[in-house]
Amino acid sequence: MEFTIRAANVDDCKDIARMITELAEYEKAIDQVRITQRDLEQDGFSKNPFFHGIIAEVPEPHKTKEGHAKVGYALYYFSYCSYRGRAVFMEDLYVMPEFRGKGIGKALMSKVAQLGLAAGCQQLNFTVLDWNKSSLDFYLNQGCTDTTAEMGYHYMCCKGEALEHLAHGQL
Repeated sequence: MEFTIRAANVDDCKDIARMITELAEYEKAIDQVRITQRDLEQDGFSKNPFFHGIIAEVPEPHKTKEGHAKVGYALYYFSYCSYRGRAVFMEDLYVMPEFRGKGIGKALMSKVAQLGLAAGCQQLNFTVLDWNKSSLDFYLNQGCTDTTAEMGYHYMCCKGEALEHLAHGQL
């Protein structure tokens, strides 16, 4: 199947928001989505963006029945690993279900890796849900390792009221 991978632009935010919702539904986390199209426009395409994105797009004849040509995306940002130096963190990798198995996910992930290497990154980091066996298998087939199993790391998060309390020194 024909498709292109390109840098996301502000005009893609509506479709990125749509696909974030689709991903959240798949991950059984729709109640956690707070991001809006406007947030994406501001956070990804301002003078100092918090993230970068790439889009997978299919030509007109391959559009979905709803008329979507943008069928996948990846969001990423640059980070730092105290052991290895520069790193790229892939926040999301998503391909609409009817377009999976056609090389789009691999192409998106490969592009994030290329962009990371071009920026001097030493590693690509991301998370995957423990129950998502098809994604785990996909990532392992790309040569990735599961650092939870390998090194025992846990990905931690402090948000909402806990973040407010932490910021203000309250326990």
